[in-house]
Amino acid sequence: MTSLHPQELASRLPSGLLSFPVTHFDAALEFDEPRYREHLAWQASFDVAGLFAAGGTGEGFSLTSAEMDRVVRTAVDEIGGRVPVIASATGGTAQAVAQARAAAEAGADGILLMPPYLTEASQAGLIEHASAVCAATGLGVIVYSRANAILTDVTVARLADRNPTLIGLKDGVGNIEQMTRTYARVGDRLIYIGGLPTAETFALPLLQLGVSTYSSALFNFLPEFALGFFADVRAQDRTAVYRKLNDFVLPYIDIRDRSKGYAVSIVKAGLTAVGHNPGPVRPPLVDLTESELAELTTLINKVS
Repeated sequence: MTSLHPQELASRLPSGLLSFPVTHFDAALEFDEPRYREHLAWQASFDVAGLFAAGGTGEGFSLTSAEMDRVVRTAVDEIGGRVPVIASATGGTAQAVAQARAAAEAGADGILLMPPYLTEASQAGLIEHASAVCAATGLGVIVYSRANAILTDVTVARLADRNPTLIGLKDGVGNIEQMTRTYARVGDRLIYIGGLPTAETFALPLLQLGVSTYSSALFNFLPEFALGFFADVRAQDRTAVYRKLNDFVLPYIDIRDRSKGYAVSIVKAGLTAVGHNPGPVRPPLVDLTESELAELTTLINKVS
């Protein structure tokens, strides 16, 4: 299977909504490939512009490199050619390079570079880290600015100048001044993707800063709602956006914020609530309580 050229991927991703499919586990916390395939097929049946395999919502941080490779290969086999598959590269530089090369061999269409593991780093060090991954394959790379890898506008510009396969910046910070500086300095050389937890909350204001699309965790279990919300954002229909924020997104966030790690756990709970049980989360995450699942199910039923 032929992967997309970086510029083709860059032209396709901003055209619609993006999402991170969860990674399915069985009761023994092993990868459940059949149910993951079913989920991917369901997700790909909607008008989604790209799916990120083994990303944050997909618990990529809990997967071994071998498991990540299997997840990516499964995604490419199941939906490749219909929906762009973007694989994650995680950990230190050597590991991220190895995972990027494995993703290219698997037929993925692009790479999402996660922050390096644990250690803080200077901007110069982050440039070297990201550049090594960009040079490892011919795939388009999107760098995720968050946590211990928050990139300044100058760094993003230097990365873009140095690496022709760098196609995008995913923002996990939400700093308006920094995004304004980055877009002013780099412009349309890159695509800009919203990557904050429950990105719908920030989608409308970030649109004005050049962030034309975002990754929706809600798409995992409420694809029609997520796509409708995205359409309202694109149309800048403030009335519809704020109605949906009040009806579902903000009460959902209230549940999400009750425990660290719930940004992932609540997505799996949402799938359980709509009859697509993805299995438990892996430690160190914990699942929602039964009462919280019931509360979430009631909330989902109001908008589905």
